[in-house]
Amino acid sequence: MHARELSDSAPSRVVVVWCPDWPVMAAATAAGASLFDPIATVSSGLVVACSVAARAEGVRRGMRLRDAMARCGGLVVHHEDPVRAGGLFEPVVAAVAELLAAVEVVRPGVIVAPASGPARYVGGEDQLAERLIDQLDAHTGVSAQIGVADGFFAAMVAARRGVIVPPGQSAEFLAPLDIRELHHLDAGAGEHAELLDVLWRLGLRTLGAFTTVPERDIASRFGAEGARVHRAARGEERRALSRRRPAPELTVSQTLDPPVDRVDTAGFVARRIAGRLQALLVSHGVSCLRMGIHARTANDENLVRVWRCVQPVSTVAVADQVRWQLEGWLCGGGGMPPPTAGVVELRLEPIDVVEAGRLQLDLVTATDADGRDRAGRALVHVQGLLGFDAVCTPVIDGGRGPVERARLVVWGEQRHRRRAPGAPWPGRLPPLSPVVIPSPSPQGRVVDMTGASVVVSRRCEINAAPHLVQVEGWPPMPVLAWSRPWPVDERWWATDGAVRCARLQVVVDRGPTTGCGTAECPDQLALLVACTGGRWRVEGIYG
Repeated sequence: MHARELSDSAPSRVVVVWCPDWPVMAAATAAGASLFDPIATVSSGLVVACSVAARAEGVRRGMRLRDAMARCGGLVVHHEDPVRAGGLFEPVVAAVAELLAAVEVVRPGVIVAPASGPARYVGGEDQLAERLIDQLDAHTGVSAQIGVADGFFAAMVAARRGVIVPPGQSAEFLAPLDIRELHHLDAGAGEHAELLDVLWRLGLRTLGAFTTVPERDIASRFGAEGARVHRAARGEERRALSRRRPAPELTVSQTLDPPVDRVDTAGFVARRIAGRLQALLVSHGVSCLRMGIHARTANDENLVRVWRCVQPVSTVAVADQVRWQLEGWLCGGGGMPPPTAGVVELRLEPIDVVEAGRLQLDLVTATDADGRDRAGRALVHVQGLLGFDAVCTPVIDGGRGPVERARLVVWGEQRHRRRAPGAPWPGRLPPLSPVVIPSPSPQGRVVDMTGASVVVSRRCEINAAPHLVQVEGWPPMPVLAWSRPWPVDERWWATDGAVRCARLQVVVDRGPTTGCGTAECPDQLALLVACTGGRWRVEGIYG
């Protein structure tokens, strides 16, 4: 494949249209509910988005569902539905596309486009923002916030505040802001959670403090991605990946006979054409960053939309984006009329591609596609039989103890790490790791020869040798051997959220009633116990 490399360019003026709480708006619209009610959308037991009324009651994004319901008794809960959100967002995209050229949908709720040309046409960036707000209000009734700045990241942060950053002042605008704003660098895709966790633990709490660290030091520690994040925080965002113009043979098209005018049929078509596109990308050794979706109806109506891919694309991801787009076109929601005839041709055109090695999937995602699909269908079938939350897969997170390091994610939800597992975690559990992690951790006592509780001091000094482990529901277990305790002192500088505990490895005798004295069922058992605030609990059981 012949391709022409595109060099990095200086930061350009970018406009971002952000519809706050779009998952909540889509859920309320689909259910016919009022946006003035306390509403939240949830995924994997966590709040993804919430309405203004819910926030007034103390509900926050990322909060556990049971905590949110405890704060707001009348909370209306909807499960996150990307298909619903994508389909209902199409009228908003169409309204914005009437004023802006080269519109890109980053995700349902976020649109990005070049700002320089449209701003000159309407008389300035302030006028452009006003025109966009009026356009959305008149055509869709949707409220949006507009941000204009140098580069996508600064424009995204500006949109969340509804401001226009003057040219050349993005660095001054970003400097005093919380470093967690970097979550918005890729439109909230969670791509930089590990990096942000490390920076936060290093005491870098603002973007300005982060930029005081030399870029070469960031690049040596975090690689090219860290350098890109550093440039974005300085307001000097450039394309970190080498962009290439795709060859024409990467475009795939599908003729539809009979014409497609049903959403369920469109889903099958989307999966088939997405598989062909993914096979082409793999054969050429590239991955797609931006994809154009083109549809032609039987009455020669041409429908076009550009989607930005914020992570390595897969057949499922492409099929989802195509299905969302087709649903938006065919349903004609939000006052936008549907096509006058069915779709007779569908075409997918990669607009920006990079070498596949620049975007790397993890081991679980990169396995054989056919086997992964079969396994996925089987797990979905089990979910249908046992319930959505009954099928979980493990994710290894960063942390010091087994409870923090092992996390279960409901099948079908995003498997992202919250903290870097490879980072230096002083006081972490040494190998080998426990094979069983009880949930919840059983509470108990570790006592000495006199029956008094064993206590670990702030200096990690133990007051007496452990003699007996007593756990509720278990028989008392004499201690045969034990290790010296080691301390864990997390977030000691914080006024809240500080954690101090001491861990102990013990070998106990389970007794003749619980063991059989064989290799398969030994009488001895190795436990990992932890003491926090004078209370002991069993964190893990070794094999």
